[in-house]
Amino acid sequence: MSSPKTQLQQGTVVGTVLHGKYPRAVEAFRGIPYALPPTGDRRFRPPEKVGKGEGIIDATKFGPRAPAQQFIKLGPILEESEDCLTVNVFRQAGTEQSTGLPVAVYLHGGAFNRGNAAMHDTASMVGWSEKPFIAVSFGYRVGALGFLPSKLSAKEGVLNLGLKDQICLFDWVEENIGAFGGDKNCVTLIGLSAGAHSIGHHLLNYEECKAPKFHRVIIESGAPTSRAVRNPDAEIHEMQFQDFLKEVECPPSLLESEIFTYLRKLPTSAIAKAQTKVFQKYNPSLRWAFQPVIDNEIIRSRPIDAWRNNRWHKLPIMTGFQGNEGSLYVNKSMSTSSEFLSFWKTLLPQLSTDDIDTIDKLYPDPTSNPTSPYKEDRLHLGVGPMYKRIEAAYADYAYVAPVRQTAHFTSPDVPVYLYHWAMRRDIIDGARHADNMFYEVRDQNICSQLKSQDELSGILHAYVTSFICTGCPNEIKGQFGGRPEWERYQRGEGRVMVFGRGNTELVGGDEVGVLAGMEGDEYAVVESEFWWSKVELSQQ
Repeated sequence: MSSPKTQLQQGTVVGTVLHGKYPRAVEAFRGIPYALPPTGDRRFRPPEKVGKGEGIIDATKFGPRAPAQQFIKLGPILEESEDCLTVNVFRQAGTEQSTGLPVAVYLHGGAFNRGNAAMHDTASMVGWSEKPFIAVSFGYRVGALGFLPSKLSAKEGVLNLGLKDQICLFDWVEENIGAFGGDKNCVTLIGLSAGAHSIGHHLLNYEECKAPKFHRVIIESGAPTSRAVRNPDAEIHEMQFQDFLKEVECPPSLLESEIFTYLRKLPTSAIAKAQTKVFQKYNPSLRWAFQPVIDNEIIRSRPIDAWRNNRWHKLPIMTGFQGNEGSLYVNKSMSTSSEFLSFWKTLLPQLSTDDIDTIDKLYPDPTSNPTSPYKEDRLHLGVGPMYKRIEAAYADYAYVAPVRQTAHFTSPDVPVYLYHWAMRRDIIDGARHADNMFYEVRDQNICSQLKSQDELSGILHAYVTSFICTGCPNEIKGQFGGRPEWERYQRGEGRVMVFGRGNTELVGGDEVGVLAGMEGDEYAVVESEFWWSKVELSQQ
């Protein structure tokens, strides 16, 4: 089979065919520039579109990933470079330009500090799909290069550059996806974690009489109200900005107007080393550095105000959370209640004494309250007595409550499909953050483990691809057609699709449980309502 080609204004793109790994061969066009390299004087500036060209673009391999320390190794190892603004397009072999297929655009996660497009096996998701669609993944700037909030950054107009990269990519898709056989008027955004937070911000980037360049969204383990979205001059951002300047040895004598000139001349390695040190300094308290902020341009207001004022794009939504969202992040050895309460006082210093007391009661101390559901039975495995407690509380604050808040505000106006991922893959981490990603792409390392894992993967993949192709998760039945109908979520009386309830096969048991089933919306309801009442504390 000859190499697939397509003609764009920027040149002739030559891709490759991925054989053998999937039921249907996949044509891959990888590493296509969608913006000029943000290097040299373009560092710390908004992205610039690629111009016209007549040359050949080698699109046979992924482009570089953004400079960042990769704490979790997923996918192929990519070269690291600031020249990271490239896009990948995948389609089933034989797709004609005139086909007009639905399009899925994947936004990778990584705490806005790491990650890359290759973490998500987007080609596999396409190759296993019963109904064809075009899938897109891409890189954007992360860490200090993409998100360096401060009062000076606001003055220089360089806030949220990573989000601006994403918007530049949406423009590229609108202009070019037709050449690959895609329909620019049928685009689904799908993203996990920071990718999901990003989609939430784009969903809330609302202007009267201006339609978005996407038409439905899949928001996995994230939301625009997740964690913290502050003003650029918030105290924590100014502290982290000064720490960053210190790490790159920025001379204190420089005028404000000279600081970004200095930063643009530094070697990439100096930027990467500094951003890693600053991130690690604040990571134990989970006050992560280099995050999106309210910029009055993309994030136009506090996200909670946008929800309350009904300022969001009315589109179909699939969203959900994991059963143990906090397990990858919290201190697993936490041993005392004072440590537990101190964590919250540090993360959210505006919490009142009454708030701290409420948290203490919502998540009862397992060492002093015999009825606490957070009593730890894995102490022999090295975790502390407070691990289950802090994991649940942080998960609710950072992920579960924000996801449920999205469903709460949107379900009266648009179709919303809410899920709870309960499949435990690890005896310590449980149903951890991002586990569902491997199932939705039909990762064969997952599918080959057990019959139940293959079936669960097939079920989720069919729901997701059906939503991408039709806007409803129930239209495409997939390989395992006996799956239940996924009901729309209704505020106040909602039902949730739960995946993997009661399955113990990967954590030492032999129970298959219920791989997919609708349940009443009862999980973390009271806890979520408390965190909803405190959301403003994370948006100041």
